[in-house]
Amino acid sequence: MSATSTGASEAIPTGLNKAAISACVILATLMQALDTTIANVALPYMQGSVSASQDQIDWVLTSYIVAAAIMTPTTGYLAARFGLKRLFLVSVAGFVVASMLCGMAQSLAQIVLFRVLQGMFGAALVPLAQTTLMNINPPDKQGSAMAMFGVAVMAGPVLGPILGGWLTEAYSWRFVFYINLPIGILAFVGMRLFLTETPANLSERLDGFGFATLSLGIGALQIMLDRGEQLDWFGSGEIIAETIVAGSAFYLFLVHTFTARDPFIRPSLFRDRNFSAGILFVFVVGLTYYASMALQPLYLQNLMNYPVVTAGLVIGPRGVGTMGAMLIVGRLIGRVDTRFLLGTGLAITAYTFWVMTHWTPDVAQSTIVVIGVIQGAGLGFLFVPLSVVTLSTLSPLQRAEGAGLYSLSRNIGSSIGISVVNSLLTRNTQVNHAAISRAVTPLNPAFNDPNVARLVNPFTPGGRAALDAMITRQAQIIAYIDDYKLLMIATLAVLPLLMVFQKPAGGRQSHAVVVE
Repeated sequence: MSATSTGASEAIPTGLNKAAISACVILATLMQALDTTIANVALPYMQGSVSASQDQIDWVLTSYIVAAAIMTPTTGYLAARFGLKRLFLVSVAGFVVASMLCGMAQSLAQIVLFRVLQGMFGAALVPLAQTTLMNINPPDKQGSAMAMFGVAVMAGPVLGPILGGWLTEAYSWRFVFYINLPIGILAFVGMRLFLTETPANLSERLDGFGFATLSLGIGALQIMLDRGEQLDWFGSGEIIAETIVAGSAFYLFLVHTFTARDPFIRPSLFRDRNFSAGILFVFVVGLTYYASMALQPLYLQNLMNYPVVTAGLVIGPRGVGTMGAMLIVGRLIGRVDTRFLLGTGLAITAYTFWVMTHWTPDVAQSTIVVIGVIQGAGLGFLFVPLSVVTLSTLSPLQRAEGAGLYSLSRNIGSSIGISVVNSLLTRNTQVNHAAISRAVTPLNPAFNDPNVARLVNPFTPGGRAALDAMITRQAQIIAYIDDYKLLMIATLAVLPLLMVFQKPAGGRQSHAVVVE
């Protein structure tokens, strides 16, 4: 993987030109950030439209995340090989076209295919936006530029559920993808007019074998996780084959990484203890946060019967908590030990998951909003400090490559987390249904109550159907509790990593790199 110092020799733009570039790259970032959450509240509608099961509709989320994870580490190479402006324009145009295709899709296979394309083109948008903002601002203004960038990134999770819910209710789920068209056009035209090109290095080379084996390994692993529950895991020949492919690809990738002269990922990066711990840390953060974001819309709409707009309005404030916490943390970094900030974020997040293990569909709407804001604040205490402590001890030449791996780890954690919690949700619902059903017999004295027998009479077809629906609902509630308990345990499990992190030499921390 290559790092490039694009734009270092270019004159720094000023005035209207600088403002226009900043606005355009932030628009592109906002467009990409919106798509991490805007589709969540529309999933039940997509599921009915394309006749997909609960397991299958999750591919809409995981396919996008996996494609972005695979392509993000190539950003440095592509920018060096073809030029930053050219790559930025292609990424925005490709993302918009893929979004329109998603909106026009007529089957689950088409949606997943176009989401893969969307993730591939969108992978470079955040790294390129960060690089551009760093290039067009002098050193004393770069901290403010990164703060502005961070607010734009976190505006996506705030606006996504609300905007997605409104578009789905007022028009159709397809408009959650069509909304990218006007945003993308504005960003494309602005960058085309104001952004200057960086020199292209046609001699730049990519480690094709390393990239191919890593991509194959990640893809096979994700397909195995997505389809495992549906195909009874290792009772299926397909799952066994995908596991063998994933294991073989990762083995070849590791052997190649440690033997090639210029591998896709340089092992020397992992000699830095902060970086190694941060990669594992952000994997778990991605797993817990995005898995929770995937679960909650389904809980609100399927178990609590919330309209899609209401679900979006209830989920949206979580992002407000994140942005508020980020503003506080931005003032604390450098003054307070980063490990304390990270520990605070983990404690807040684990607390909210613990509260959610006590939820039932009768939970008050205000409680959901408050816990969402608190959970968002927990992420805010993790977001900036974690990227700083992970990358601050790397040399400037290694930092671009490290940032790509950081994003890769977060994306892989996100996709695995979504797959695992939804697989467990399906499996545990079945297990709980069987366990509850064993306690429900026609001899149960409760059926002697006329009011009970009138609703769930086990001796009539209608009564048995109503009884089965009630048991299924109870089984799902317990399955959600089990998922939230797992996320709480995973959050607490990374607490020991705080002891691994060390301060940079001289006790100063770099604020230059903030990775979404």
